[in-house]
Amino acid sequence: MDRLSSTTILPDTFQGTRGEFSMQMGMVWGQVKAPLMVPLLRLGVLVCLIMSLMLFMERVYMGTVILLLKLFGRKPETRYKWEPVKDDVEMGNSAHPMVLVQIPMYNEREVYQLSIGAACGLSWPSDRIIIQVLDDSTDPTIKDLVELECQRWGSKGVNIKYEIRDNRDGYKAGALKQGMKHSYVEHCDYVAIFDADFQPEPDFLWRTVPFLLRNPELALVQARWKFAAACARTVPSKVNADECLMTRMQEMSLDYHFTVEQEVGSSIYAFFGFNGTAGVWRIAALNEAGGWKDRTTVEDMDLAVRASLKGWKFLYLGSLKVKNELPSTLKAYRYQQHRWSCGPANLFRKMVLEIVKNKKVSTWKKVHVIYSFFVVRKLVAHIVTFVFYCVVLPATVLVPEVEVPKWGAVYIPSIITLLNAVGTPRSLHLLVFWILFENVMSLHRTKATFIGLLEAGRVNEWIVTEKLGDALKAKAAVKVPRKPRFRFGERLHILELFVGAYLFFCGCYDVVFGKNHYFIYLYAQAIAFFIVGFGYVGTIIPNS
Repeated sequence: MDRLSSTTILPDTFQGTRGEFSMQMGMVWGQVKAPLMVPLLRLGVLVCLIMSLMLFMERVYMGTVILLLKLFGRKPETRYKWEPVKDDVEMGNSAHPMVLVQIPMYNEREVYQLSIGAACGLSWPSDRIIIQVLDDSTDPTIKDLVELECQRWGSKGVNIKYEIRDNRDGYKAGALKQGMKHSYVEHCDYVAIFDADFQPEPDFLWRTVPFLLRNPELALVQARWKFAAACARTVPSKVNADECLMTRMQEMSLDYHFTVEQEVGSSIYAFFGFNGTAGVWRIAALNEAGGWKDRTTVEDMDLAVRASLKGWKFLYLGSLKVKNELPSTLKAYRYQQHRWSCGPANLFRKMVLEIVKNKKVSTWKKVHVIYSFFVVRKLVAHIVTFVFYCVVLPATVLVPEVEVPKWGAVYIPSIITLLNAVGTPRSLHLLVFWILFENVMSLHRTKATFIGLLEAGRVNEWIVTEKLGDALKAKAAVKVPRKPRFRFGERLHILELFVGAYLFFCGCYDVVFGKNHYFIYLYAQAIAFFIVGFGYVGTIIPNS
């Protein structure tokens, strides 16, 4: 049989119509591109280059400061007065300040024993410490388990209080605020806070409280988070940086935050954002700043900024590390990143005028808080990563009249990336994967940032980050027939798939018509968006 031609299958009239339609679309694109698209894209490139330079200068500045601190900087013990709390024969244990340890939790079935056990294992005179478990759990079974665990430690002589509320108003901030209202807290000088997956070492209070005791200007001592299993394990622990590729990527980002951002803020400005856990507050400073507020999803950062505006100073101890668990499922990580991106943007909207009008802190510190802390790190960093590298740069392939200078497209992002990588040398070989993953997550963070700035629908959404503990090991040990289940939208992320398709199209166009070889990056980035868009990243929990 003779091969059928396209003219045999499709009528000539349709062939002509299709050709005319393509021609008309080409003419429309040509007419729109020159007067509209080219000027808009040039403006977009200019704005993105300015934001890139802002981020670049901030990274270079912090990198320089860190280098100087490593070479000539003084340790916290020499910058501030520090000497161990000593026993007093006459005063006895009353020479030690009274410490409250708060553990807020919500349906923490997998990790409640670890956190309560670690807190009860803190070394401090037993009559000078109160462990306060703030249980907002809605699952009655979990509430019973947590209460029994508290009773078990109480029977061993630990001064532990199990506190619940009738509602979850204010979420974590509400629980912490309610916890401070109990009568026994009036006798406490300091409060240490640990989220439910954090496991401090027994000497945590001995290493932090002396700074607050000897330096009345200090309001907060913040420890570093630790995700890898290099810490000494004095109690059973769950550290999971090596659980999957996604947790390794998180480790790289957070290590930079602790190694560079927190260290620079502490050393130069005595200010940084409280991380919400693994820190000790002076209760007088906490109260003077107005206590816990639930107006945003970053109650920790809110408190830190307000305390700083009152003139209080903060100290970061990079040498003191507290083990904790990273979110290992994509769903949990997305919820966490939404909260961490939306909250700061919303807080900036609410506090920028208050910071400007403040009379107690120097202009230099106000500039640091507004420009460096908020604008560059919490707004520009997210927006430029997505808009420039995932929207504007690919668009220049379709509009060749607009060019991005090589220093903006290659050199600056390369230097920024290398500076970000200094915090985790062991993961340098994963740098390319980290870049692609961070670009994908920048879509989610940028969306959350604008939600926070505009106070849109999900601005106050608070979903507790899921902790798996050893749940996967338990499921692997008990072999239960798996029930396949897939709901449309449960693992599909439409925005990521849409951006992936856009990048893939731009890559194909660049292969045919381009001259800058952007297609290498565009294809790799498109694949990364597709992988996340289909939910094939992070730990997949088997259905049982």
